Amino acid sequence: MYRVTCVCVSIVNHGNFFWDMNVALKVVSSRLPYKFASLFVKCVTCVDNPTIRSRTFFTQSKKNHRNACIAIRASNNIRSFASVLTTMVQPLQNQRWDLSAKEIKEQADALMESMKAVYDQVAAVSVHEATFENSILPISNLDVTSSVIRNNLDFYQHVHTNKELRDASTECDKKLSEFEIELSMRKDVYDRVVAVEGSNMQCSNEGKRLVTRMVKLGKRNGLHLDDETQAKIKANKKRQTEIGIDFQKNLNEESEKLLFEPEQLAGLPNDFIKSLNKDKDSGSKLVVTLKYPHYFPIMKKCSVSQTRKVLETAFNSRCKEQNSAILAELVKLRAEKAAILGYENHAAFVHDMRMAKHPDNVIKFTNELAEKLQPLGKCDRDEMLRLKKVECKNGNEEFDGVINMWDLRYFMTKIEEMKYSVDHDKLKQYFPIHIVTKGLLNIYQELLGLRYEQVDDAHVWHEDVTLYSVKDDASEKLIGHFFLDLHPREGKYGHAACFDLIPGCLKADGTRQLAVAAMVANFTKPTSDAPSLLTHDEVETFFHEFGHVMHQICAEAEYEMFSGTSVECDFVEAPSQMLENWCWEYEPLKQMSQHYEDGSEIPQKLIESLIKSRNANTGVFYLRQIVLGTLDLNIHMCDHADIVQVYADACKNILCIPATEGTCMPATFGHLAGGYDAQYYGYLWSEVFCFDMFYSRFKKEGIMNQKVGRDYREKILKPGGSIDAEQMLRNFLGRNPNQDAFLQAKGLSEKSS
Repeated sequence: MYRVTCVCVSIVNHGNFFWDMNVALKVVSSRLPYKFASLFVKCVTCVDNPTIRSRTFFTQSKKNHRNACIAIRASNNIRSFASVLTTMVQPLQNQRWDLSAKEIKEQADALMESMKAVYDQVAAVSVHEATFENSILPISNLDVTSSVIRNNLDFYQHVHTNKELRDASTECDKKLSEFEIELSMRKDVYDRVVAVEGSNMQCSNEGKRLVTRMVKLGKRNGLHLDDETQAKIKANKKRQTEIGIDFQKNLNEESEKLLFEPEQLAGLPNDFIKSLNKDKDSGSKLVVTLKYPHYFPIMKKCSVSQTRKVLETAFNSRCKEQNSAILAELVKLRAEKAAILGYENHAAFVHDMRMAKHPDNVIKFTNELAEKLQPLGKCDRDEMLRLKKVECKNGNEEFDGVINMWDLRYFMTKIEEMKYSVDHDKLKQYFPIHIVTKGLLNIYQELLGLRYEQVDDAHVWHEDVTLYSVKDDASEKLIGHFFLDLHPREGKYGHAACFDLIPGCLKADGTRQLAVAAMVANFTKPTSDAPSLLTHDEVETFFHEFGHVMHQICAEAEYEMFSGTSVECDFVEAPSQMLENWCWEYEPLKQMSQHYEDGSEIPQKLIESLIKSRNANTGVFYLRQIVLGTLDLNIHMCDHADIVQVYADACKNILCIPATEGTCMPATFGHLAGGYDAQYYGYLWSEVFCFDMFYSRFKKEGIMNQKVGRDYREKILKPGGSIDAEQMLRNFLGRNPNQDAFLQAKGLSEKSS
């Protein structure tokens, strides 16, 4: 029971006034996203209110409830009360994970109404009177507020445990995406933006960049063309969005299970075997899903080639029929839209807004790299064939003289174990997830000058999820929050990714909206005998995705369009890839490791073996990356494509390992429908910059050098997308970026030979 000051509040929402006390209380207590509402305190009185008494009013602890009440009673004016209220509600405003399907729909409808009202307001301004203040700021401020609700509603489909809510979120996503396309095609609004660009704008350099970008995006939507052409583009975009959402939903909801006898899983460690559920019907067979924590350990360690073949075939046949059809249609639609807009192909349309500028530059980059990698790839394959021949002889299996796709990861692991003495089963015993998490957070804190604190009793969507606050260590100023959702479950997003929930940027009143991000992964779950033990690959993934989280949190752009990771797509991976390097350095590895049973340090010899193995399989690893980038590029440089054949050709000609017959790996490749179309090359393109930054500054001046870390935060993370990536790199490196460090690190330069 808490005594809480009752306030009479009016809520202005799209010009409508609500004076009802219960409505006002409901808005505040549940943090419903009336982002276009203003709270006005009309009177302050201390009363006992049973409505409040029975409700968890705020998300803070009981102690903070009492402190807030005292502060409110002590308030002598409306402004001080509003300050207390803002302090209590602001950190995670509008982040609700307990909405019903009905509420998801209602909030989406309300959001669309609010967005339309703002666009109508801008359209009502005379073109001759359009200014930055009356035509740009209203839309920019709308983006700040609407993105919070939008991201909240959209996130349900990726992480929520309730399928009804995931489905509601997916439908809401389709509806909102279609509506956003309608807004993006508003010629009347575009005309005002163009008028502002041609005027004497009174705004910051970032504001001018915003206007230029808005005009550019309008042209890429065909708003400078005739009405009939605009209608074609609009219909095209709507269809792309609709089926793109279906593509990812199909993968999220995929739930196929395979059954194997224990002997069919020979080579897997006991802790993995114990973690598998037994099939209730057969009694002896073990249930294997196609989720990462099952798939990758089996492909790396199972000595039974037939088991690997069955699993790899199933994994690369997920959603084959539905997603193959979707991808074929997406390729066709993208090509049609690019042609309407006057581009050679979809890849040219995409690269026009990237560092690469044109597909020819990407082709040149990947071809030159592939040529350098081919000798290493041949050495890797020859070594794998040698190992396979011995293994077939020892196991009385017929040697087919070929490395198949289901052999690749298995023999890559064998090379690491035999050539570099890396014992991955022993290694993961030193990476219990709670120790890795603690070490990772400490490393990032020290490097970037931050402080993380776990939030107790946080409002989350699943019991495994944790929430942290982020403060600047020097000023102790709160700068954001992040969630960690690290383990797999039914219906959850199946890859690893960082989701932007609240963009960090300036609000309409000039104050900063604090960023909130969520890292979603599918790391090995704990068992009855052991905590979650991470492979070194998973540790590296953790560092990578958390790098994206810090990019979201540390960016300080003025405008939502440039917030967080809103940089060129062929640079966005570089900051995270750069931070993977700490997983290959002695001191950081010691800091994030400890034996899960006795707490002992990881042996120095084990670390040394791991570090030496970094360039193991360099040839086949990077050639496979080029295969994926080539698949992505080739299907987007034509107006239709046989995606199975394009992938098979790339595997044969570049990796020299055949794609498994009957599979359709592209149908499982979420990047192709999830915003990375014609951009997968960006992982390799970014890696060049990652090594340039690491070797030129951190390796030279100290990997835990706080001055370099602050410089990195200031010059690479802080700008967000407010300046070009190439300029950020020059600011940090003190020169133009180059490939030297990457080639040397991978053993591809004369210096490294």
